[in-house]
Amino acid sequence: MRLILGSKSPRRRELLAGLDIPFSVVDINADEHWPTELQAGDIPLYISRAKAQAFGQSLADDELLITADTIVWCDGQMLGKPADEADARRMLRLLSGRTHQVYTGVTLLYADGHSDSFVDATDVTFRSLTDDEIDYYVDRYHPLDKAGAYGIQEWIGYVGCTALHGSYFNVMGLPVERLYERLKKAKD
Repeated sequence: MRLILGSKSPRRRELLAGLDIPFSVVDINADEHWPTELQAGDIPLYISRAKAQAFGQSLADDELLITADTIVWCDGQMLGKPADEADARRMLRLLSGRTHQVYTGVTLLYADGHSDSFVDATDVTFRSLTDDEIDYYVDRYHPLDKAGAYGIQEWIGYVGCTALHGSYFNVMGLPVERLYERLKKAKD
């Protein structure tokens, strides 16, 4: 089966490449707004499905499209990508000293039009971060393209993450362990 990753994310490309399965990449421009009544993991699940629907091309019989979306959920609110550096600092202050959830929704779209979607959740705990640490991270790493304003694989994860329950790769943006299991089933 030929895999197509519908994503602009370099981290998702890197993670999928780690499975040693050949794939191609396409950019999909989808409306990433969701119904306001959705909560937590239902949000990225909805968006991953919207991305698959926005693909707009026919898949060959041996092709499979993979789309995904990741959010951070803390204290009943969704943290997507920050609008600017001030917003990134606000998000990191909110996450400081707390446990939050990272949700990734994944959709597999098959040539016959049916899809298979799932959501993965990981609990992440940060120690209390100082304003100087937050400033350093935002100034040096510019996390404006990351949900919750951080990359777990970057400096802030090294010094700030004290506990993680679930998939580390999910926090990076693609739960490759669960995706691999789904792909094995799709192959059969």
